[in-house]
Parts: sequence; C-alpha cells; structure tokens
Amino acid sequence: MKIIKGFQQAKESLSRGGSSQQAFEADAREAEVRKWIEDVRRRGDAALRDYTLKFDGVKLSKLEVSREQIIAAYDEVDARLLSAMKLAASRIRSFHTAQKKSLVRDGNRAGLGWQMKPLERVGVHTPGFTAPLPSSLLMTVIPAKVAGVKEIILATPPRKSGTVHPVTLVAADIAGADRVFSVGGAQAIAGLAFGTESIPAVDKVCGPGNIYVTLAKKLLYGVVGIDGLYGPSEVLIIADGTANPVYCAADLLAQAEHNSGSAVLVTTSQKLADRVVQEVEKQLNDLSHPDYARKSLQERGIVAVVAGMDEAIELANLYAPEHLLLLAANADTCLNRISNAGCIVLGEKGTVALGDYIAGPSHVLPTGGTARFSSPLNIIDFVKLTSVINIDDARLKKLGTSAQTLAIAEGLEAHAKAVERRLT
Repeated sequence: MKIIKGFQQAKESLSRGGSSQQAFEADAREAEVRKWIEDVRRRGDAALRDYTLKFDGVKLSKLEVSREQIIAAYDEVDARLLSAMKLAASRIRSFHTAQKKSLVRDGNRAGLGWQMKPLERVGVHTPGFTAPLPSSLLMTVIPAKVAGVKEIILATPPRKSGTVHPVTLVAADIAGADRVFSVGGAQAIAGLAFGTESIPAVDKVCGPGNIYVTLAKKLLYGVVGIDGLYGPSEVLIIADGTANPVYCAADLLAQAEHNSGSAVLVTTSQKLADRVVQEVEKQLNDLSHPDYARKSLQERGIVAVVAGMDEAIELANLYAPEHLLLLAANADTCLNRISNAGCIVLGEKGTVALGDYIAGPSHVLPTGGTARFSSPLNIIDFVKLTSVINIDDARLKKLGTSAQTLAIAEGLEAHAKAVERRLT
C-alpha cells in the first residue's frame, strides 16, 4: 500500500482529476456497442439470440425463463443462503417502505403540492459473473417494487448450460421481479430500451455490468432512463487512535476483492497506520487467493496520516467515496460534517460488508467522486414527481399582478394577457 504522510500530499493523491475518473470516451468499445444497439433495434430477438451465442456460447430457443423454471430453482439453493436472502429482502423492503412513508407534500392550503406516480415498467440487469450477485438484484428490484413500479423485467445472461443460475432466479422471485429473460450484456440493455418481440420496452434501466453495459446505458440515455454510470467500487476509512487495526485491515482487504476497487485509510495516528499495514499482510495470508487482493492494494491502496480529524474530514469530502467507514471515538460528531459520501458506516463493529448485503439501504451507490452530486439508489429513482398548482380567486388576486410584471419584463406579452384575462 502507498504510505502518505501529511495533508497536502494526501490531498494531491485523493484529488480526483480527469485522469482518475473512469473514462467513457468514444473509443473503439463505444463504437462497437453503438453497432450492437442499432442491430438490436433493427432485428430484435434475432439479434439477441445471435449475441447470446457469440458472447455466452449459448443457443437460445426461447428468451424468457418460465415460471416453472423459477419454482424449480428453489430446490437447488442452499437453505442457509435462502434464509439469508429472505432476511436481506425483508430489511431492504422495510427500509425503503419507511422512506416512502416519509415523503410528504405541501398542504392544499397553499394550493401547491406534487403528485408521485411510479414508473410503469423498469428493466434490471444482473451480470453473469463467475458467482451470482443476488445482493445487487435484491437491492435494485425491491426499491422499485416498494415504489410501486407496475412491472419489473430482469435481464441476466445464461450459463453455458443454457439456464440462468438458480440463485439469481430465486433472488428475483423473492425480490418481486415479474418476468425474467436469459439475456445479458450491452445487447440486453438495448433490448430493454427499445423492446423486442419478446421483451417489452421499459421506462428505465438499472443494474450493474461491465464497461460494455455501462457504455450501452450511456448511449441509450434519453431513449430510456438509467440509474447511473458506475465505476469501480471504493472505500475510505477515517480512523483515529482508538480504532481497531484488525477491523481497518479487514475492510481494506474486503474492498481489495472488488475488480479495480480502491481502498483508502485516512488516520490521525501513525501508530494505527503502522499496525494496519502489518495487519493487512497478516490477514492476506488467511485468504485462499491472496494474490489478487495484494495486487489491488499495491496499485490502489493508500494509507494517509494527517494531523487531526479536521484534515481527515476535509480529505473525505474531497474524495467523495462510495463507502465511508467512520471508526473514531467522536464518530457521531464527525458524521454531521461528512457531506460527500454514498454510504457512511459507523459504530465500533461497523463494516461496509453489512451494508453491502443486509443492513437495508441499497448498496447501489455513486462512485468515482459522483457522491458530490448523486445519491444511493432509492424509491425516488422509480417515481415521477408532477407539480400540482391549484389556483382560486384569492390566490389569483395575490399572485396575478406579479406574474404579469415578470412576463412583461421577459417580453412575453401573451403570458401577461393570460393572467390579465383572469383578473378582469
């Protein structure tokens, strides 16, 4: 890991310049994705079948997974995993239901307010990596379901056997997905955006994926809504001398498991920094496959020692991390000073892993410094807000003349006369 001493050097290392941002330039990959999108738009299901054969090595006769296949998948899922997914789903559902109940609108006394309507149909993409990702599926589908989305379509690539992983199917069923299609990748994003003979067009596409999926979302934004453009995962730990170095090291290593992820420790204690570095080496030896995590920490791991908590917090707000782990004696006081972070975890036994899987809030979070202006995935992502203005005689009398004045100042005579005709 890179060891940094002093605020200025840490600031230079954590400042997100153009070179540190994930790039989505119009390079060869984007040009290729653009071709795939156009092909799916023109040929629909036929294109999806061709790309599934090309990229996944599977020849599909039918794109949609049957209800019978989903029910049968339960028999292939370990009972403990099934129980864990159900607990996670319950907590995710409870958290977002509470969020929905907290949304209020301006009272009718003012004649103003807004109406909240869920999106009609949402598409969720779940990648087909070596291992399934049920947590991401739960944390994307459930907020949409709680928001009241009428129909949720899951797209996920098939395995070499031609079937979708049973864990993915069971997670989709637990979360409440309405239909499942065994198509993944950039071509699936295009199919969801345009609609095909089998897949209905959606209003918004959500979910993780590789760079090709991200580029497809970027190119199709406007044709369809998207949840965001996500880059590599990251954690920044703020720790003082009271923090447990074992816990700090464990979360740095957990982050190092992610592909191209970044793991940063900012501490006010040189002693803690030294102990964490030692503990990281010790815990690496406990991993079955330590080489990847070691390489990740060597390339993107940082330990910065600063003079005090003020400097640590300034660095955290500058970096705007996806995850911020706050391990300090005065964590509650520091919390109110953190303005840029996707998710903040605190408490003596706090770990990002609990937030990733089971705490309740969605772990779909802004990355790459976009926590400066973005929020975690939540029910607001799945609703439309429509302003409502109710004008009676009293409100017209109170507001009309000023509205006319503003319209005339902007040279919009017809606007002013529209108000005038109601005042007379």
